[in-house]
Amino acid sequence: MTSRTPFRALLVLPAGVALLTGLATGLALLGLPSPVPAERVQDAHGLLMVLGFVGTLVTLERTVAARHPAAYLAPAALGLGALALLSPAPRALGQGLLVAGTLGLVAIYAALWRRQPATAAAVQAAGAVLAVGGAALWAAGVAVPDLLPWLVGFVAWTVLGERVELARLEIDDRTERGVLAGALVFVGAACLALLAPASGYALAGAALAASAVVLARRDVARRTVRASGLPRFAAAAMLAGYAWLAVAGAAWLLVAAGAGPAGLGPETTLRSGTTYDAVVHAVFLGFGLSMIMAHAPLILPAVLRRPLPYRAAMWAPLVLLHATLAVRVAGDLAGAGPAAVAAVRVGGAGNVVAVLGFVGVALWSALGGERAARRSRADGRLDPAASGDRSAAPSDHGVPAVLPIAPGR
Repeated sequence: MTSRTPFRALLVLPAGVALLTGLATGLALLGLPSPVPAERVQDAHGLLMVLGFVGTLVTLERTVAARHPAAYLAPAALGLGALALLSPAPRALGQGLLVAGTLGLVAIYAALWRRQPATAAAVQAAGAVLAVGGAALWAAGVAVPDLLPWLVGFVAWTVLGERVELARLEIDDRTERGVLAGALVFVGAACLALLAPASGYALAGAALAASAVVLARRDVARRTVRASGLPRFAAAAMLAGYAWLAVAGAAWLLVAAGAGPAGLGPETTLRSGTTYDAVVHAVFLGFGLSMIMAHAPLILPAVLRRPLPYRAAMWAPLVLLHATLAVRVAGDLAGAGPAAVAAVRVGGAGNVVAVLGFVGVALWSALGGERAARRSRADGRLDPAASGDRSAAPSDHGVPAVLPIAPGR
């Protein structure tokens, strides 16, 4: 079992490089000191974070669930694509690898569907299709701001589909079908946004906001947030993520209807400026990274076969992430004055500290868990898998056998 861990860990390393480079580039774009000049990877910043970081992790987790050696080519392609974008190699090489990796993710979902057709898999597959579209359009020369619905859709529907899967005992068929309908509407809206931005973004925003609200109302997190330990932490992170996704969807809907800054049309404010910045970070930080924090103690041990025990210290970066994101979004919406610019910079710097803080806490927790496991083996105690404690033993389906945030799973 543990012999596969080093190989999987190698596939995670490019995602880590993409994350760190993306965070450094974000500081440079804010006009703050950064080890990475903004002009070096400015136009690839979004792709590094969404496909290089999130895409590699998501695809690796689905690869573990697929249980087929060839599936590992998909996360490998995404990780190598991110590294290629950072190297002196031709840009087309990195773009091609990202397209190949996202196509591989679609193929993985097709294999999982053949094994067991499920609404959750269809929702996640819709997100993978959006990832392919975003990667292919960028390779074809489409500007990153015009790709935003495709990148947002990949993160949103992948995570929402995961929540439908993990909490399916709490979610009825009607809710599942509603989330799937929202995903399909969003795919059409992303296509429409390329031709008619105002209409496409309005439809996409409505689908996002409605799906986030509907799923949040049915998610078990509404109950487990009153528990303690990991269930409470995960529930708080998920509920905050749902809220940010609903805010982003509502913002798209309102701006598309003409509620943006005076003198600028929806086509401009949807794809540039402070409103654009607010929506981007509400989705990718407020929703995406918050959901990653919520699921990290559950998913990463199953993928890497190394323990990641919950620690109360995980609350600090989670709270900091959402507090500084609120400051940043408030600055975005306040306009272009000195105070607003300062708020955006302070909030952005706080976002980076929060993400790095969670990575640091996770590493500390993982190392401590590994030492505890070694001591346990040295004492002659049985490990959870051998003793039948399925709640602590990771499975090869991409999630632990029993999830404290989804009773009965």
